[in-house]
Amino acid sequence: MVRKLIRGGYVVSMDARVGAGEFDVLIEEDRIAAVAHDLAADDAEVIDARGCIVLPGLVNAHMHTWQTALRGIASNWTLPQYFRSVHAGLATLFTPDDLYIGTLAGALNQLDCGTTTLGDWCHNNPTPEHTDRAVDGLVESGLRAVFLHGSPKPDPKPGQRHFSEIEHPRAEIERLLKSRFTSREALTTLGMAILGPHYSTYEVAVHDFLLAREHGLIASMHCAGLDAKTPDGWERLAAAGLLGPNTNVVHGNNLSNHQLRLMLDRGVTFSLAPETEMLQGHGHPITGRLRDAGHAPSLGVDLESAIAGDMFTVARVALASQRALDNAAARAENGQLPFTSTLTCEDALGWITVRGAEALGLADRIGSLTPGKQADVVVLRADTLGMRPLHDPVATVVMQGSAAHVDTVLVGGAYRKRHGRLLYPHLARRLDALEASGRRIAAGLNERLATH
Repeated sequence: MVRKLIRGGYVVSMDARVGAGEFDVLIEEDRIAAVAHDLAADDAEVIDARGCIVLPGLVNAHMHTWQTALRGIASNWTLPQYFRSVHAGLATLFTPDDLYIGTLAGALNQLDCGTTTLGDWCHNNPTPEHTDRAVDGLVESGLRAVFLHGSPKPDPKPGQRHFSEIEHPRAEIERLLKSRFTSREALTTLGMAILGPHYSTYEVAVHDFLLAREHGLIASMHCAGLDAKTPDGWERLAAAGLLGPNTNVVHGNNLSNHQLRLMLDRGVTFSLAPETEMLQGHGHPITGRLRDAGHAPSLGVDLESAIAGDMFTVARVALASQRALDNAAARAENGQLPFTSTLTCEDALGWITVRGAEALGLADRIGSLTPGKQADVVVLRADTLGMRPLHDPVATVVMQGSAAHVDTVLVGGAYRKRHGRLLYPHLARRLDALEASGRRIAAGLNERLATH
């Protein structure tokens, strides 16, 4: 039996029963065996975590990983330009190998930044070959991922239906389950990235919800941005009994309080992307609205074509944006600030660990350092110039943490990063391929814009 013992660190387990403190973490094969003081395991490989914080692998619940080669291109765009230039422009220029290299590089960057689980929302896959190459990239990276199979959104050509009228392809979901996703226990599993009532007709939404339910898959969908295609869709889906814990809503800025309560009461989860939501014009993230309803979000990077890909930054932005709203509301109501912050750093760390696991349907496997769960673990150096002195480990993770502090990353007990170095063997070659892919696609868009 392969055993590892993480010794001497400060453990933030994100499990109230396990707690936090100077514990050892024993890993046997791919699972956490024990978290306790002074564990004995003479035959185990010892990982020296003195001066470190040990925490669950972070969870990025929502990212369009295929856009990695477009880093920085969309950083100044609001939603209208994004939809026009990406979905009707750049996306149409991607070959299957472009999806492979973008997805691989994006997944590796997640590991480098301490994220061990990714919700990969892949909606630029016009052919099965595009889909398969994206999956190849995830599998090769060694990251844990839910591949959320989506559908492209180009402008229709004469005689073609608008994408909002096209049902999710049953044959493709069934093909993937029979070929690429035969085991629900694999590192990479399948979900569905559907249009949902915000971007489809009601009939298409019903079809897609039923398809996801039939195969026991998470159904994730955007709800923000443009005006809703089916404004009363959520109420109709609820009345039909189609909303439940396998329903994941991304953004949700457009929802009324009534709709939000309707969905939360049925177990719907929410994945917010606070930085891109504020940058591109979705509106303020609904972090506080969820809190007021007794719930909490998961978080995602969303677009590396616009922002950085690390979950430490995402958590900080989510926390700061909601604190700013709460502080402004208190001033307006009482003429003074609240005595202490309305949301804590522990809340924020939960958004990128346990809440992410829930949103992706993996709460029984990941999200906390709980004995019996998968050994997805991050060791974060806290003995560096930017981290010392260590007063509050959770606050330090959220407010000072970065990829530069990530020393060790384990996924299912296997090393993905060690001593601050990503262990993927072909990184330089893959980065060259990413560069070539991105420059070719960007040049293609510029040529199209010049002729219109």
